[in-house]
Amino acid sequence: MAEGVSRWLPAAGDAFQSRDFRLYQIARLMVIIGAEAQAIAVAWQVYAITNSALDLGYTGLALFLPGLFLMLAAGHAADRYDRRKIILACYGLQMLCTVALLGLSLSGETALRGGRVWPIYVVLLGIGMGRAFSGPAATAMLPSLVPEEHFVNAVTWSATVYRTANMTGPALGGLLFTLPLTGFLARFNGAAIVYAFTLVMLAGFIVLVAMIRAPMVRDTKKAFTFKTVLAGLEYVWRTKLLLGSISLDLFAVMLGGATALLPIFAKDVLHSGPQGLGLLRAMPSVGALAVSLMMLVKPIKRRAGWLMLICVAIFGVSTVVFGLSKSLVLSAIALIIVGGSDMVSVVIRGSMLQLATPPEMRGRVSAVNWLFIGASNEFGEFESGVTAQWWGAIPAVVIGGIGSILVTAGAAAFFPSLRGVDTLTADELLQADRELSVAEPVD
Repeated sequence: MAEGVSRWLPAAGDAFQSRDFRLYQIARLMVIIGAEAQAIAVAWQVYAITNSALDLGYTGLALFLPGLFLMLAAGHAADRYDRRKIILACYGLQMLCTVALLGLSLSGETALRGGRVWPIYVVLLGIGMGRAFSGPAATAMLPSLVPEEHFVNAVTWSATVYRTANMTGPALGGLLFTLPLTGFLARFNGAAIVYAFTLVMLAGFIVLVAMIRAPMVRDTKKAFTFKTVLAGLEYVWRTKLLLGSISLDLFAVMLGGATALLPIFAKDVLHSGPQGLGLLRAMPSVGALAVSLMMLVKPIKRRAGWLMLICVAIFGVSTVVFGLSKSLVLSAIALIIVGGSDMVSVVIRGSMLQLATPPEMRGRVSAVNWLFIGASNEFGEFESGVTAQWWGAIPAVVIGGIGSILVTAGAAAFFPSLRGVDTLTADELLQADRELSVAEPVD
């Protein structure tokens, strides 16, 4: 038994041999917990003020819009400048935005009088701007923190840390939101205490990232031109393997995502309040964490493409079950399966993205990926809000889940290189795409 454990433990923790990787993952754990707690506070605050599904959707739109206009330029910046410094500057901006949210909550009777929530949307635009530049830089920085042979392990651990924070943050946000404070601290009841907590997490993130010393891979020869900015988009378009995997995530998650509507389900369908909302938000991360730990012990070795397609289809089916459920327990189980199936897709897609991309192109290609992720997540929240306004929350989620299943079938049919992926290695990925598409280098 001891020999069996010793065989897999070192392999499971290979990426953590790197000091910089350890620092960065601790920093990510802190900042994502803070961000997820803050998302709970923002969503509950907006819905409590407006009681509108459409206004909930606007929170996602506000986070997405800056990325729509800035993401490609952000990718070029990530390839040209020090990625660590870009990340530090962006999270400094997010600290200022969180201070603004805290100020709005403490002066809520004035700033948000009469159900006005546009000041919150303005602050979310600022947060979205910071995310637009930090996302590509952070993704492109990851390969610099570990040896190449440990990269898939690093991607799996990064996803594990993300989901651990996803699980902890919403539950902690719901708990803090309902925490009864008295005396001087009574003015921090509700959203304010959550925003104060997020500020502490952001400060810790900045300190830890500032301690990273790994050299950043940059392409300083490329000037800021229209051609270089669009180079990542052109590379993804020519590399059908990347185009297929990113497109699959875009449409499946955009249609099947129910995150923006969870306040409605918690309040009006399941009648479980802010703590129930925190529980529901945490459940996808519970499933994702369980699956990621399994993949650390038993990594994906064969038929990675088919496995990703199957798991995205499971994601859609579980979303339909969640939409039809009237039980908090069944809803939680469905969301656990949603998160677990999505985790497999995240690890496979993340490995494909970096291993099939030249180092000097990773910032711009990561920017395209982040643009698609933003469309699937934040714009998906807006889409969910609009469809819920039209049809109601339950039909919107059920129809979206069915859409995810149809998208998976379409991806399997139109992107044969995606089905053909077997092992997650650079040679295998490039060969799979070379056989079924034209993937020429882009300057």
